[in-house]
Amino acid sequence: MKRYSRMVCAVALLTVSLVSTASAQERWQRGQNIQPVFEGWERNTDGSFTMVFGYLNRNYQEQPLIPVGPDNFFEPGPQDQGQPTHFYNRRQQFVFTVRVPADWDAERNLTWTVTHNGRTDYAYGHLWPVWEIDGGVMRLNRGTGTAQGFADNQRPSIRLEGGAEHLEVTLPDSLEITVIAGDDGVPPPNPRLAQRNPRRGPKSQAVVDPRNAATNGLAVTWLHWRGPGTVTFSQQVPEIGAGGRAETQVTFSEPGTYVLQAVADDTVYLTPATVTVTVNPSAQ
Repeated sequence: MKRYSRMVCAVALLTVSLVSTASAQERWQRGQNIQPVFEGWERNTDGSFTMVFGYLNRNYQEQPLIPVGPDNFFEPGPQDQGQPTHFYNRRQQFVFTVRVPADWDAERNLTWTVTHNGRTDYAYGHLWPVWEIDGGVMRLNRGTGTAQGFADNQRPSIRLEGGAEHLEVTLPDSLEITVIAGDDGVPPPNPRLAQRNPRRGPKSQAVVDPRNAATNGLAVTWLHWRGPGTVTFSQQVPEIGAGGRAETQVTFSEPGTYVLQAVADDTVYLTPATVTVTVNPSAQ
């Protein structure tokens, strides 16, 4: 009887262990919330400040569209501060910025509120001194090196060829978009970073992956920022050719107004260029 009891206990413990392990390793494909994140703030030469935000989409498959409004807004001030309405999976760092004036009270919050799948979450932007960030902080958080070195690094540049801010296409046609990107060569190419195996965690989940920039010191990544349907890029990270030209073909699943963003990345700093695209329904 004692031997039988010990066997039952052993089976019970094994069952609990397996259940606990399964729960710890469970991946939620959909149905989870979006956690907005305040990354920190930067000083600007004109005395103003820039608050930097990102987010964590806890879903591994679901990429929700949450329009600016009661479920995706900033306060105080305008609800629309340029935040995304299309949310990529998992942790996306240093996604967008909001500039505040020089007289902004350091104790005053700029709050980003996102509601999804029945849960409301907040990111509280502020100017507390310990939250000031620079290139070193970004290197550490993006997993591209230590906080030391490259003090002279300048942000990469990027612009739409021809200066277009608004483009138009009619379904089912695709749209070719070209950007011109440039950089100061700092940091230099980093082959070891480019070949680094991805690790599970925030540093390997970002769509704008610094490993893409490490080969040549500069990369361009296209993002679906806003818009009602699915956006497909022929090359989400296009090759940068002569003169800094990078081209991609974009297709859209349905008509509507979309915002696309091309992000220049030098493995530390990120510079976006934004274009609005009107997608007309098929004439047939």
